[in-house]
Amino acid sequence: MSMPMKRPILIHPDPRLKKPAPPVTEITDELRALSKDMLETMYAAPGIGLAAPQIGVSARLIVLDCIKDEDATPRPLVMLNPEIRAVSDERSVYEEGCLSIPDIYAEVERPAEATVRWTDADGKEHEETFDGLWATCVQHEIDHLDGKLFIDYLTPMKRQIITRKMVKLKKDRARDD
Repeated sequence: MSMPMKRPILIHPDPRLKKPAPPVTEITDELRALSKDMLETMYAAPGIGLAAPQIGVSARLIVLDCIKDEDATPRPLVMLNPEIRAVSDERSVYEEGCLSIPDIYAEVERPAEATVRWTDADGKEHEETFDGLWATCVQHEIDHLDGKLFIDYLTPMKRQIITRKMVKLKKDRARDD
């Protein structure tokens, strides 16, 4: 079995981040390996969620683990074709960030709870209601599968400023490579 490897994360603006991803139609060993790579990439970043489009793979696959406490047991989730079945009327505001938009954080309001149905890497169906940070994270990652970024919730002005910063960051990184 090959060791998981870290994948490069696409930085906004990148057209691949704006494209809705097609559903996963079959679970292959390649897909399982990809989900392991994604978890490895996410933990190394470090982040609490990662969507396949962020590493340039157009598929409805996300990974997340919102356990931040070092002493707590990690809870890595691999979700294929995740689908939000219900959300609460109650809203919550979290300061969100994104591995594709490094070092930028902004408050985003979303439903406080989300019930999600998904298939895991073994083909088992799950449905669970998430709250707190988990609810924010799972909604943020599913947005990625629809070509949506957290900055799309901000004012056009804020979005422009952030996009310009990212263009500069990419230029600087390209120069350093």
